[in-house]
Amino acid sequence: MESDLLRKIEARSSKIGVIGLGYVGLPLLLRCAECGFPIIGFDIDGQKVNLLRRGETYIRHIDPERIRNLRRKGLLDVTDDFSRLNEPDCILICVPTPLSPNREPDLSYVVKTAEDIAGKLRPGQAVVLESTSYPGTTEELLLPLFRQTGLLVGRDFFLGYSPEREDPGNPVYHSGNIPKIVSGITPRCLKVISAFYEKISGKIVPVSSTKVAEFAKLLENIYRSVNIALVNEMKILAHRMGVNIWEVIEAASTKPFGFTPFYPGPGLGGHCIPVDPFYLSWKAREYGLTARFIELAGEINVSMPRYVVERIMEALNDRGRCLKGSKILILGIAYKKDVDDDRESPAYPIMDMLMKLGASVSYHDPLIPKLKPTRKYAFSMEAVELTEEFLESVDAVVIVTDHSSYDYDWIVRHAGLVVDTRNATRYVKEGREKVVMA
Repeated sequence: MESDLLRKIEARSSKIGVIGLGYVGLPLLLRCAECGFPIIGFDIDGQKVNLLRRGETYIRHIDPERIRNLRRKGLLDVTDDFSRLNEPDCILICVPTPLSPNREPDLSYVVKTAEDIAGKLRPGQAVVLESTSYPGTTEELLLPLFRQTGLLVGRDFFLGYSPEREDPGNPVYHSGNIPKIVSGITPRCLKVISAFYEKISGKIVPVSSTKVAEFAKLLENIYRSVNIALVNEMKILAHRMGVNIWEVIEAASTKPFGFTPFYPGPGLGGHCIPVDPFYLSWKAREYGLTARFIELAGEINVSMPRYVVERIMEALNDRGRCLKGSKILILGIAYKKDVDDDRESPAYPIMDMLMKLGASVSYHDPLIPKLKPTRKYAFSMEAVELTEEFLESVDAVVIVTDHSSYDYDWIVRHAGLVVDTRNATRYVKEGREKVVMA
């Protein structure tokens, strides 16, 4: 089985199946096809499947021409029919791994996907989990399910873990040039999985076990979470001391060693950083440990939307206004600039708190024209038109996401008060007295 699959991979004739066609899975599927592999994409969302079949994209930074080109060549096969899981030679799992309301891992998507695969698993297939999870997931959760088929891992089928490293909207790094960590349950599994990823990635980084690969992914995100929490705490301290934290970071960044700049903001967003660290802190409790850095970083980052709301209240009070009854415009819903991804966006808790305190809240985001229900929030709202008249009519404009398309000079000129959580107005000269940093 191993030699047959390796020959197929070498010839790029092995069919690659990607399960979950979101911000990770869709770029991966397209990369595999563009590298010459036959592909089949799986998703439970029939609307996504239909859009792809029509040659359309639902992720802004993915050029629809890539999809249309594959479609014209007859190379784009996408489906919501999971009975076809016996067709691919290599199956890559890219499904969500959210947290429960109690901040515990919710692996229901992974389990359901693994059960679907197990029902169709055949000799000669390789299965790789890319979704982020706690160390031990591949070995403790997937492997027992697949063993129930009677097939032997490392001989009849091949199982491993290779964490996704997708950065939506990044113009430099993509699935074709980001080094790929790869691992396998057995040495033969690692050999097969490495052979595949060598064909689609710029560089592979083999590690000794799936647990190492799973841990490495969490460490990457915990590193960012802890450092963002640190700089967010420094922002609050700097404000109280009357110091510009962004100037401090710029000055510290001139040191050519021993310092990596991180930047404060209104809170964490995206699927990874607000979620993934808690997978490890949850697992740590199984070993009698409390991951104090992870928990503290989480507390600080989760508190930032409330800090932003407090700064809005202070700024309004300084101008003789009460938050209750005030008109507040939120600029930017996406969790980071120039993407249409609103997952875990700090804009939502900020809006929620403002509305509960009696403010009238509207929003504008050039990439998100209408809000959709999330796991926590169900705003029924469409983006307002950003005009001079509207800017002049609101009591405060709050910059939550610093999209490049915004003209910040123009915004400050026509707004009465601008609360800036991203240092987006740093180059604005006229009207600085209207700007309050948060």
